[in-house]
Amino acid sequence: MNLTESIRIALSGLAANRLRALLTMLGIIIGVGAVIALVSFGQGVERYVKVQFESIGSNLLFVFSSTPQLAGKGGVKPMTLTDAEAIADPHNVPSVQRAASEYDVFGIVVAGHNDSALAVSGVTPNFGDVREWPTAVGRFIEEGDVATAARVAVLGKSLVKTLFDPGVDPIDQTIRVNNLPFRVIGVMEARGGSAFGDADAVIFIPISTAQTRLTNARTKDGSFEVTVVYAQAISAERMTSASAEIESLLQDRHGIEFRDEEDFQIITQDQVLAVVGQVTGLLTVFLALLAGISLLVGGIGIMNIMLVSVTERTREIGLRKAVGARYLDILMQFLIESMVISILGGALGIVLGAVAATIAGRLVPQLTLSVTPQAILLASGVSTAIGLFFGIYPAARAASLHPIEALRYE
Repeated sequence: MNLTESIRIALSGLAANRLRALLTMLGIIIGVGAVIALVSFGQGVERYVKVQFESIGSNLLFVFSSTPQLAGKGGVKPMTLTDAEAIADPHNVPSVQRAASEYDVFGIVVAGHNDSALAVSGVTPNFGDVREWPTAVGRFIEEGDVATAARVAVLGKSLVKTLFDPGVDPIDQTIRVNNLPFRVIGVMEARGGSAFGDADAVIFIPISTAQTRLTNARTKDGSFEVTVVYAQAISAERMTSASAEIESLLQDRHGIEFRDEEDFQIITQDQVLAVVGQVTGLLTVFLALLAGISLLVGGIGIMNIMLVSVTERTREIGLRKAVGARYLDILMQFLIESMVISILGGALGIVLGAVAATIAGRLVPQLTLSVTPQAILLASGVSTAIGLFFGIYPAARAASLHPIEALRYE
């Protein structure tokens, strides 16, 4: 008997028990749909996190103080403004085109009856350029503001909504930061939520104001401490050389002779993206494995129904063997029947998963959810393999029946 005839007989057997076949497919449909939807969700999260990290600027290196594994004789020296200025000097670090500094102080920001507790960021005037974050209204901090330690502030869109009533223009309004009055001079463009919270719930003030008026950040050598230095490399290809040049410069400035004594850390944007990519990739795999449990249950359901079908059609099998059907003919008949159930269930599951991903994309517009060809091929391959694997035993059992005993079966 050829393959076409085996498929026709298998489809006839399924058509005779349509409801049972549909209920058997249900496990595969739900399993494949879950795999498609959850893989799409995981990939959407991965793309979203990557976009959020890329939005903080391009070709960035983050330089900040860290506790060394072995402190040198001089102890730990914090990152300072003079370090940042040295990093920005092209004679010292040719691969860096510019550098911005940030110094964070915890503060209570109050406007009228509204308040918010958050980190107040003292920044240099080129912070917006390095982070590629322009102002939407008003202006950003300027050199004159830093020189005079002016009490001016630039707010994020979310903080504006928290502090001011709808319709109120925040520009030139007075707010209080740790009980000191500040004048609002600008509002940043909206960036939306990030992987670490709301990126627009921020306040920027001149770095000198944060270092002198909100706290005393002066170090022993007369400079001022900074929390982080954002160094922007000339190009993506120069990131590695920029990191090496900054490391060599700071080792000289901090008097470090051995790596275990380094009291600073340099992290590139690519390193952050690589780590985040690994985490989100593992999340996608975990979600796919979780959905795969449904496929396993569906496969067990197929085996169970096929065993019932073999029992119900024992006399039919005996009759077919009596008229000349071979072992391989019976095996192929039931194996194809099992695979037809899983393949049809897989196709319907792909449609279900695509619909679920579309609905989820509408409900969570921040995530770009799409069903990729790789996910479809994976789901199709797995569903076919399940039909084959869980159909082998029932098919082999049917093919092994003795024709005389099968004909006697009641």
